[in-house]
Amino acid sequence: MLKKRIIPCLDIRDGRTVKGVEFVNLRDAGDAVELARQYALQGADELVFLDITATVENRSTLLHLVEKVAAEINIPFTVGGGVNSVGDVSALIKAGADKVSVNSSAVKNPALLREMAEEFGSQCVVLAIDARRETEGWKVYVHGGRTPTPLLATDWAREAEQLGAGEILLTSMNNDGAKTGFALDITQQIASSVQIPVIASGGAGTVRHFAEVFEQTEAGAALAAGIFHFGEVSIPEVKVYLKSKNIPVR
Repeated sequence: MLKKRIIPCLDIRDGRTVKGVEFVNLRDAGDAVELARQYALQGADELVFLDITATVENRSTLLHLVEKVAAEINIPFTVGGGVNSVGDVSALIKAGADKVSVNSSAVKNPALLREMAEEFGSQCVVLAIDARRETEGWKVYVHGGRTPTPLLATDWAREAEQLGAGEILLTSMNNDGAKTGFALDITQQIASSVQIPVIASGGAGTVRHFAEVFEQTEAGAALAAGIFHFGEVSIPEVKVYLKSKNIPVR
């Protein structure tokens, strides 16, 4: 059985790490470079860096900050935000990213996923899905959670895999920052619908929530931000607890 991954996430706005609830009411969570260094030392399996206002502000990701973070860590590093072309991906990889996450630009131009996979390999391509539960199902949102689309999250995940995505980063907007646990229903729907790894994101509040998402879904990784940034739960604590539940972790 593949070992489950624990992934802290740095949501970046104006060069600082921030955290909100349901994608709004953002508050400062610290220096990105210092947090990245701490997480690598604590045993994080990977690190995700999302420039959350790049798309809305119509600009590319903060390359200088990506370079600084990459220089401090020795774990796989995924970067997203404002990625619109293969050229943007190339610039991020040169800055130190191992994988590149796309969301809004892939919804607008699905062929971008195929172009990225052909140029850099599927293992480099992470499709980020921001999903909100609505009456007709879990819908995909773009532009940092500001804009709804007609896409159903599970359908989009399947299509993205066919186009060349190597991983899905699934964030439940309903659960984001609520600390009530991951959205187990949509996580399992997507994880059982694709052959590629799914990272569950949104809702982690306790070590038990990490166990739940691995026991009740086929997610390959669980991502959290606020509880790590503000010292409510540490990565070593999560791993010790998961091992006590016989869940394989690194």
